[in-house]
Amino acid sequence: MFRKIDDKTYASPQITVDDVAQAKALGIALIVNNRPEGESDDQTPGAEIEAAAKAAGIAYVAIPVSHAGFSLPQVEALDAALASAGDAPVLAYCRSGTRSTLLWALTQAKRGMAPDQIAASAAGAGYDIGPIRAQVDMLAANG
Repeated sequence: MFRKIDDKTYASPQITVDDVAQAKALGIALIVNNRPEGESDDQTPGAEIEAAAKAAGIAYVAIPVSHAGFSLPQVEALDAALASAGDAPVLAYCRSGTRSTLLWALTQAKRGMAPDQIAASAAGAGYDIGPIRAQVDMLAANG
């Protein structure tokens, strides 16, 4: 269920409270919720995931991304969250894992990672950054 994007980042479709134990077993130090609350009736509320994460000793942060797209404050928030985890693994999730992966891609571009490397890492996890490739290229160029 968790798809490894790079050495320290996993993306996932919606997780449940039970999935927090799997995250703990992988050494995940931070769970990032990229899903707006109430997006669908079948999603586990963020507060329940947060409580389970904290009980397991895992940090939690919510950086909701709606279908309206991405903003620089979201990129900066994920950058700060990733930095706070140090070298420890991070799990980001949304409905399918796509928004989490795309936000990761934008963050890596802002950090100066080569766009082709970003695309390859995302593709290796089963995600396509095509819809935001122009933004990735722009952020990488402006670093």
